[in-house]
Amino acid sequence: MSPLRWTTKSTRKLAAELTRQGHRVSADTVAGLLREEGFSLQANAKTIEGAQHSDRDAQFRYLNEQARDHRDAGDPVISVDSKKKELIGDYKNAGHEWQPAGQPVRVKTHDFPGQAEKAIPYGIYDMAANTGWVSIGTDHDTAAFAVASIRRRWQARGRHDYPRARRLLITADGGGSNGYRTRGWKTHLADLAAETGLGITVCHLPPGTSKWNKIEHRLFSHITMNWRGRPLTSHEVMIQTIAATTSRTGLTVQAELDSGEYPTGIRISDDEIATLPITRHRFHGDWNYTLHPQQMDAATTGSTPAEALADLPSHLTRYALQNPELTGMTRRQLSEVIDALTPEMEVQREQVLRARRGHERLVAPGAGAKAKLTSADRVLATVLHLRKLAPMHLLGQLFNTTAMTISRAAKDVRPLLEAHGVHLTSSTARFHTPEDVVSFLDTDETKIKSAC
Repeated sequence: MSPLRWTTKSTRKLAAELTRQGHRVSADTVAGLLREEGFSLQANAKTIEGAQHSDRDAQFRYLNEQARDHRDAGDPVISVDSKKKELIGDYKNAGHEWQPAGQPVRVKTHDFPGQAEKAIPYGIYDMAANTGWVSIGTDHDTAAFAVASIRRRWQARGRHDYPRARRLLITADGGGSNGYRTRGWKTHLADLAAETGLGITVCHLPPGTSKWNKIEHRLFSHITMNWRGRPLTSHEVMIQTIAATTSRTGLTVQAELDSGEYPTGIRISDDEIATLPITRHRFHGDWNYTLHPQQMDAATTGSTPAEALADLPSHLTRYALQNPELTGMTRRQLSEVIDALTPEMEVQREQVLRARRGHERLVAPGAGAKAKLTSADRVLATVLHLRKLAPMHLLGQLFNTTAMTISRAAKDVRPLLEAHGVHLTSSTARFHTPEDVVSFLDTDETKIKSAC
């Protein structure tokens, strides 16, 4: 294979190779021939986004609906994100700036990130007002820092711009300090909701779409252009440069230094998450959720959602779990599936018991040990598992058994469902605690009894 394949194909190298092969031409001639053939110098184009999530478009539509609803009601809608960390000092900043000829700004030859001070810009962009806020952190980019920035902006501007607001919508990426998997993010937002009395709804952009976040091209891009080619010699220079940023559409920006400490490695326990006043939305509850300013369940019913679920009689709890939005089929369809599978499941169980005993049954059916789950419960638990609604340990809590029992039931029932042509699609809802299930169902014992 020709070595030319693995080298930069400059006109000079192409001319040299052609000359070696007996075609004497200059680099300028090669350049002219390339242009005639439609070639030009081009850089790589970042256009390949990789695999797209199946609910990408649906999430964007849902986010837009939430934003429209908040704006129509006069409630604020903000876009948030962390900007790239910057070095403070005489360090090169990308871009060019007009200077007297031959008098460029002198900066250090090498960057020493370990020795330089760092600045962490966290931005908040108000979509309706076209205003920006940037907190310049000096410690770590954590969830606590992100929420503290939102708090500072609300206290300085938000509460004055929206004196009658009862809700706040935040649009954010799916990762980083404000990621949908970040427990600290939800915990600190719950504290902010309690302090401000606002119901705080968060809608995350689907995976791989951070470039579509409004703050990127309505705030951060203008800040980057404003300080291009200019070294950020101090935090004050950075703040003043950000504050001077504007755009043709009338963008105004405020910036403040946040010298607070935000340590990393703080863990949030399952119990702490379980007590959060959070409601996960019916559509993709992992991406869309609301933090309430108070514990609604405790205030209205005197018990937590977990206690409310535990207090329901067994048959009522099963009825609630048969909700079509959970199972992906009507109650009648589910009942028909259970009726069709029950005889086969009984035969299957007898075969397993006979193999375990090594001989035929010595007592009549029903006189021995009872199954830990009824046939109907085994089918229902398997359906919920195949719909990917909840992990095994949560299904075990809902059915008052262990995760191992649920796993065994799913292993036995799944082939029977496939044999009967029952194919289930994954749900967009995701539950991690019993409280999530209760909030999703939005029901109580009285409603369930009336439905029965």
